[in-house]
Amino acid sequence: MLVFFAWLSFSLLQINPIVIGNESVDLNRYEYLILDKNQNLGLTDVMNSQEFEKIDNSSINFGINDDLVWLRYDLINTSEENLKYLYINNPSLDSLELFIVKDQEVLQTYYGGRLVDYFSKSISSKSIIFDINLPKDEPVTLYMKVKSVNKKIITSTVSDLDFVNSLINKENILFGIFTGIIAGLFFYNLFLYFSVRDKIYLIYVIHTLFVWLAQSSILGYTQEIFWPNSVWLNLRSGVIFSSFVSIAGIWFLREFLFTKSFIPKIDKGFYFIYGVYGFILFNAFFFSITISYQVLLVTQSIVVMFVLFAAVLIVKQGYRPARYYLLAWSMFMVGIFIFVLSEMGVIATTNLTAYVMPLGSALEVVLLSFALADRINILKKEKEKEQAERLEVLKENEILVREQNTILEKKVKLRTDELEHALRNLQNTQSQLVSQEKMASLGQLTAGIAHEINNPINFVSSNITPLKRDIKDIMEVIEFYREAGQKEFSENSKKKAKELEEDLELDYVLDEVDQLLKGMEDGARRTVEIVKGLRIFSRVDEQDIKKVDLHDGINSTIILLNSTIPGKIRIVREFGELPMVECLAGKINQVFMNIINNAVHALSDNIDDIKDPHITLRTKAFEETVRIEIEDNGPGMPESVKQRIFEPFFTTKAVGKGTGLGLSIVYSIIENHKGTLEVITEQGEGTTFIITLPIYQSTPRYE
Repeated sequence: MLVFFAWLSFSLLQINPIVIGNESVDLNRYEYLILDKNQNLGLTDVMNSQEFEKIDNSSINFGINDDLVWLRYDLINTSEENLKYLYINNPSLDSLELFIVKDQEVLQTYYGGRLVDYFSKSISSKSIIFDINLPKDEPVTLYMKVKSVNKKIITSTVSDLDFVNSLINKENILFGIFTGIIAGLFFYNLFLYFSVRDKIYLIYVIHTLFVWLAQSSILGYTQEIFWPNSVWLNLRSGVIFSSFVSIAGIWFLREFLFTKSFIPKIDKGFYFIYGVYGFILFNAFFFSITISYQVLLVTQSIVVMFVLFAAVLIVKQGYRPARYYLLAWSMFMVGIFIFVLSEMGVIATTNLTAYVMPLGSALEVVLLSFALADRINILKKEKEKEQAERLEVLKENEILVREQNTILEKKVKLRTDELEHALRNLQNTQSQLVSQEKMASLGQLTAGIAHEINNPINFVSSNITPLKRDIKDIMEVIEFYREAGQKEFSENSKKKAKELEEDLELDYVLDEVDQLLKGMEDGARRTVEIVKGLRIFSRVDEQDIKKVDLHDGINSTIILLNSTIPGKIRIVREFGELPMVECLAGKINQVFMNIINNAVHALSDNIDDIKDPHITLRTKAFEETVRIEIEDNGPGMPESVKQRIFEPFFTTKAVGKGTGLGLSIVYSIIENHKGTLEVITEQGEGTTFIITLPIYQSTPRYE
């Protein structure tokens, strides 16, 4: 009965309201009033206005301008629920004020739009949604005040929460698919850029990123995801990123299709287009967003045709990648044209027009990715062809070179044999001269030093024993005086003697004299040993074979090297019983010196990396020979170094720290003594030199 009276009252007033039931209802029938931006009429003035015009079953684009638009809807709610949701399918509207009026009385007021705080919305979504409370079976009027610098296309739906959520989920799924395609192409081509370092892939990646940002801004997702409360970005992001998409797209076109080479005159026109987009961006940043958006739409329409024309010209010149580009741009061009016509109000706004730009952009970037792949194939084929041609040339040159090499090899071989023979003689001679000169000088030096030190040290060492004996006698006299004084001195004399002893610290002086004598005796003894070592080692000028104690030679070498051996390196002697060995003592001492010195250097260079660095000296006698082993636990040698250590002038030391003759001389000396020298080494496992010498050289065994 109430519904009937409501319908009757509306009929008398010649109003045909939209009936809101349990199903979703599109508000495709309303009245509108367009006001100039300078008119600031209140709600009461608008409700009393007689200038509203009717719209039925279509959506109107109120243009891209600063005009103020008022919309009026007549509704009657016949459903069981009062709470309904008004869904506005245009997230790019700046602000909306919604008034629910009954009998000229405002029941409810709502605010929405992209400039409203995102977190204050009744439903968290980039779309504009009002949770309106419609009285049941009572006619009401909805007044909607719309302000926007972008297109003012308003399509509204009244429904329940489930329907609204299904619309939001549908849009989110479509946007997610679009984002997935863009993200896949973005990271794939970014990987290709870092792999091949071709800047065309970087340009494509930048273009793809701006495509996503532009479409996300148009659909309202950038506000939802990145800057929900930034009014400045919410107003300008669509214009800014759409301009950057076009700039990056033209940049990609010029690099990908080589427009400077194929169409140099047409290519200059792109600089003018850059200037236009620069104006759009500058104006959007500092002046009118509306003007920037209007210029952008016109520019986009012109640019797509200009780019299409440039691509067609390049295709006609036979450049194959231009075909893929032409196809990709055609898809994008269709999307732009439909979008621009919808924005300008030439065609009606539908779901197709709403999503044609994301669809066209996705198809464009996919096809451009195919174009890049085709470009790689073309470059690969050209490279293979070039390599094949080069290979043919190289084969011909190889035949010529091989013939010339055959002739040259014969001549070089003869000359090389002569030079190698001369070089071996020269190296042997030089090695011998250096060795003889070095050891002769060393022998003279050590012999002179030993002689000069021997006399004074003999004087010191020979006087220590009498000195100790004399001091002992003096001590006996002092001790006698001390005992006699205790018996015969007066108390006053004893006291003075006691004070004198305390002043002189007699007991400490006597102990100190004993320690000094021991130190002098030990120093003299050690000096005598050094002098003995020098005298033994200095026998380098001896040219006669004599019977020698090899242990004396090893010990004298250790003594001479003692000052150069770091304290961390231990010398381990594992000497066996050795007979007297016939040899040139000076030469054999030089062998010990060179090998032990090399071991010391190997350990010193890696002393922080080796646990318990030490050199072990072993000797052992056999029936006809003796064996001396010198082993270190240093870093060892790789096989490549081991093969060359006995070559003259080969060294692993730094420049200025070795002549490379040490082991070469060692090998010559052992060879001249009819002995053998063996090296056992592995990298990281240390090195062992094994010297084998015959006990007898020329003297008969039982002579």
